[in-house]
Amino acid sequence: MQETRAEPTRSAGRRLGQVWPAGWWFDALLLVGFAGLTAALAAGWLLDLDQAVADWVFDHEWDPAYWVTRTLNFLGSGSPLTLISAGIAIWLGVRRRSAWPFALVVSAFLATGFAILPLKLWTDRAAPRSTLPDAVELFNHLPPGEYSLSYPSGHLVNTIVWYGVLTLLLAPWLGRTARRWIRIAPPAIVFCTTVYLNFHWVTDSVAGLLLGLLLDRLLTRIPWPSLPRPDA
Repeated sequence: MQETRAEPTRSAGRRLGQVWPAGWWFDALLLVGFAGLTAALAAGWLLDLDQAVADWVFDHEWDPAYWVTRTLNFLGSGSPLTLISAGIAIWLGVRRRSAWPFALVVSAFLATGFAILPLKLWTDRAAPRSTLPDAVELFNHLPPGEYSLSYPSGHLVNTIVWYGVLTLLLAPWLGRTARRWIRIAPPAIVFCTTVYLNFHWVTDSVAGLLLGLLLDRLLTRIPWPSLPRPDA
């Protein structure tokens, strides 16, 4: 969800991918924000806010709005985004006789997988629609497979990372404005729809936003097209 600015490395003739804001301070801020939010929730803070938002949504459910938001929420589905990105990567790799598009997709897949699932299993939080007592709490010792693992929102992480991957793959055909909207609009839509549908507590989505931005910046920094080829 960031626009591009140059950020030099110390390596000869090669630059890191371009992120905005430039500098590692923003990455550190995202990491501290995610850790701080997790610690606050574990201590019992912000749980009343989560419950109040979920209760408001339950009290204002409306069938037409449900189906619209349910449809828009598919913008954050990880599997279709992965397959679309993989298809584009294969096409680009064959066309340019380069492995970097495929390496980008594989790296994004591994980054999201290793970041999301362990955190969900560790925090052990139920979704707002769960009937479990005190579902809003972290570390709730959920029965395996019975309740959703809610924290952080994988939909938000996937949306930010995979639309970032798409902008990197399609960069030669996208202008600055198009790249900006592809990075901003889907995460904003998925954030709102995920909360409205009560698929996640609002802090789940905030955590997914912070984690997704961090992973996106790390992936964007790698100068994929200029990486040396295996046979070089």
